[in-house]
Amino acid sequence: MSPSTDEKPRQRRHRGRPQRARSGPDREVTRTRLLALRVLERVQRAGAYADVLLHAHLGRSTLPALDRAFATDLVYGTLRWRGRIDFLLAHVLDRDLEKLEPLVANALRLGAYQIVFSDRVPDTAAVDESVRCIRAAGAERATGLVNAVLRRLSAEHRQITLPTLESDPLGHLTHALSLPSWLAARWIETYGSEDAAALARACNRVPPLTIRANRQRTTADELLQELLPRFPDAHRCKLADDGLILGRRGNPAIDAAFLDGRFTVQDEAAQLVTSLLDPQPGERILDVCAAPGGKATAIAERVGPEGHVVAIDRHPRRLDLLRRQARRLGLSNLEAVVRDATHPFAEFAEPDAFDRVLVDAPCSGLGTLRRNADARWRVSASDPERLAAVQGAILRQAALSLKPGGVLVYSTCTLLPEENQEVVDRFLADTDAFRVAAVAEIPQRLQPVLDEAGALRCFPHIHDTDGFYAARLVRNP
Repeated sequence: MSPSTDEKPRQRRHRGRPQRARSGPDREVTRTRLLALRVLERVQRAGAYADVLLHAHLGRSTLPALDRAFATDLVYGTLRWRGRIDFLLAHVLDRDLEKLEPLVANALRLGAYQIVFSDRVPDTAAVDESVRCIRAAGAERATGLVNAVLRRLSAEHRQITLPTLESDPLGHLTHALSLPSWLAARWIETYGSEDAAALARACNRVPPLTIRANRQRTTADELLQELLPRFPDAHRCKLADDGLILGRRGNPAIDAAFLDGRFTVQDEAAQLVTSLLDPQPGERILDVCAAPGGKATAIAERVGPEGHVVAIDRHPRRLDLLRRQARRLGLSNLEAVVRDATHPFAEFAEPDAFDRVLVDAPCSGLGTLRRNADARWRVSASDPERLAAVQGAILRQAALSLKPGGVLVYSTCTLLPEENQEVVDRFLADTDAFRVAAVAEIPQRLQPVLDEAGALRCFPHIHDTDGFYAARLVRNP
């Protein structure tokens, strides 16, 4: 089975070497797995972000392209399926996996991922390379354990029964679909077991590559025709005005059109947040918590050279990423400012200062598990409530900058109500200066993703996008 499939392990075996670059001896295979192991260990031990850490390791690596892709698959696949992997390992391990050193535990997970999920690695290679890998990592004493456990897993994992949705919904989402138990329980409570399972399955699939055309330099149709020879599966997004879906293969960030600033890589749901804000040419707009700049640059493209976008964020380095993106896209109407949005920002907090305000609040990110597989293990059960307090503080400060009659959009990339509608409900309960926008005031193209209250809701299992929530509010005259 491919690593993106969510229910049954692979059925077919490739006998012989994995399908990978043959540019070097067997040590290249070990180097690839060792890189993946180091990333997984740091993610567990230090709470590091997998994408940032993997990018740094690959940046220092001399591995050929196919081996780099293999390392990427090993890292994200192991993280994505850690819940099921741990359940299976518990049946063949005579001790608590969580009590093992992170290096050893993740060597077992890495080997188990290849045995259970990868159709490009024979079991014997997965076991042997895992032993070589743990030895190369300096844990010679653990080679016997790794060898014995993975050989037993190879022989027995097909006979291990996974919990079913019908008999044990919580166990199914936790052990079969690889969610932490607290999140599985919350999704079942919020959406019911059937929808929660469908959502979890969608979060275990590799997302499509989605981009946004820079309307200051091209159109979505023109860009589509340019990219079709290189991305033959490319097509227009259903809802996002400027969006294209390129498929699930390739690297758009090295394409000439990207380097020339004609598009930005951005999920369709994130693009729809900008559509809900509906910036108009010449307007002055505030983007709060703006880095790394996907939505800020989209707003700047829409308001055009006569408009102005102020993008604030508390992280200087992330704002540097925003500035680099603005330069690549040829946007001179975007001002990046370092500010903590939970505190008053006086120079931007004057009534009438902005026509529209976007609050893309810091959140648990649990709507983006398709592309951030490690988030499910990094976020704890107490984080959403803690983040909701921060989100409310930011929303209250940002609202002070909006002119009467102006539009404010509050958005998150999570699917938990305490970070979404409950934050908005508390804000509206504390002020009579704002109201929820009527459905008739929202662009017609967004109607398919609006709920009964007029809020935008996107789901991986329904729309094949990241999970997003966004509410459009209007300041009363």
